[in-house]
Amino acid sequence: MNGADAMVKCLVNEGVSAIFGYPGVAICPFFNSILDTDIESILVRTEQNAAHAANGLARVTGEVGVCVVTSGPGATNLITGIATAFADSIPMICISGQVESNLLGSDVFQEADITGAVESFVKFSYLIKKVEDIPRVFKEAFYIANSGRKGPVLIDVPVDIQRATLKNYVYPEEVSLRTYKPTVNGHAVQIKNVLKELEKAKRPIMCVGGGVFLSDAVEEFRAVVTKYKIPVVSTLMGIGALPTEHPLYYGMVGNNGKAYANRAMNESDLIIMVGARVADRAVSQPDLIMEKKVMVHIDVDPAEIGKNVGPTIPLVGDAKHIFGDFMKQECNCEHEDWIATLNSYKETMIFPRNPNPEYVDPAEFIRILSNKMKHDAIYVADVGQNQMWSCGYHIVRDGRFLTSGGMGTMGYAIPAAMGAKKGDMSKQVVAVCGDGSFQMSMMEFATIRQAKIPVKVIVFANNYLGLVREYQYNAYDAHYSVVDLTGNPNLEKFAEAYEMPFVRIYNMDHIEEKIEAFLKDDTTALMECMIDPMDTVK
Repeated sequence: MNGADAMVKCLVNEGVSAIFGYPGVAICPFFNSILDTDIESILVRTEQNAAHAANGLARVTGEVGVCVVTSGPGATNLITGIATAFADSIPMICISGQVESNLLGSDVFQEADITGAVESFVKFSYLIKKVEDIPRVFKEAFYIANSGRKGPVLIDVPVDIQRATLKNYVYPEEVSLRTYKPTVNGHAVQIKNVLKELEKAKRPIMCVGGGVFLSDAVEEFRAVVTKYKIPVVSTLMGIGALPTEHPLYYGMVGNNGKAYANRAMNESDLIIMVGARVADRAVSQPDLIMEKKVMVHIDVDPAEIGKNVGPTIPLVGDAKHIFGDFMKQECNCEHEDWIATLNSYKETMIFPRNPNPEYVDPAEFIRILSNKMKHDAIYVADVGQNQMWSCGYHIVRDGRFLTSGGMGTMGYAIPAAMGAKKGDMSKQVVAVCGDGSFQMSMMEFATIRQAKIPVKVIVFANNYLGLVREYQYNAYDAHYSVVDLTGNPNLEKFAEAYEMPFVRIYNMDHIEEKIEAFLKDDTTALMECMIDPMDTVK
């Protein structure tokens, strides 16, 4: 076999069923070889979206997403998608073709030092220089991507290496990396210390992040919360770890979170932070919030513990294992008065909206949409005002809430929804965008149609980059600069061009019936909701 055959066989050995990519001369040997397998190659319309689609697939399946592009602009176009995955710790293998090995450094046509370019936001990167290294590199890459703190790994393969002959293909059974030994099991003494503090605490709170999903620990997490009756708040990436209407869930924290969730954090005497980075969007003033509190930080990445706030009890390990150990222990916990206090906050600290009746109220629309979606549906929010309304009003039951958290990448929702649907075709998938973010990835409706991956897409249209407009209103006294989206396409004609159903909604009249009709079957459809241009996030 040649190197390209070996690359493809590695993917087969890893159980990959679909890849997202865009071909070019430097990666053509690979795409030629993949035709001889059952792996489905899905052609995106721009390379960044290959990464976002692989991202969505990985988050739904728990497997490693794979995207493949050519050299030069193909590779550089992938960078934002790689950075998005890295910020949210999503396991991905990003394969790029490269110019011939002997031409590296010569600035030849479509040469780009992609391994150097992505160095700050990949877990690891490889430039393969010998065809014999392909099986080892791929085995290591998949292991690195999907272990410890997960994330993207880049494999750059010169085209001559893809064409070179490999005489003896042996895929390694195990990986042994001397400098990479992620901790899985939590320290037994620290686990007991956490439970001792929980027993002493009068006002505990657990703040859950996306790490609980990445470690496949949702079931174990819910069991611990139920057993010890611990009130829970979440970061943006932790939404859905507990169902939104669970009696112990008190909403998302942070600048755009629920006021009662932030108050719960402020008034607690014990904070258990699990699978979260204590980053600025969730905890803007960590030293102030953590003052006079016991802080437990549980994370698989030791580099995150103590980075933004010094914990009282650091606990390194995989959340699934740690929650399993918690369940084996006993702890006499009684927090009924605290829970009653939090419930009173939840009832009284609700700031009423005053929506314009001439438009769609995005908050109420999302609440109704949530109740009409299937109980295990996947909701994918883009970035902007639509994201803030989504995280504030979407009701998660047994489904998932996906978005770009750490990087805040506009244009994420449509390709990520496409990848999520491909990862589980039985699930209902709905993407919600603003009219700005929609135009960053609307070309992927061609991919959706070609690959027969049905998703529902909703566009909140206000002819502004809404969140930036809102910021300029507050920070610059409504002196707006480069946020006017006048010139938006007519989405009815756009939908007609892609031969899909379309509905435009102007206000909340008969909204339930319109949403039901929109969701009634598993076909791609586009809905445009007209939003008051001056509506604000709250």
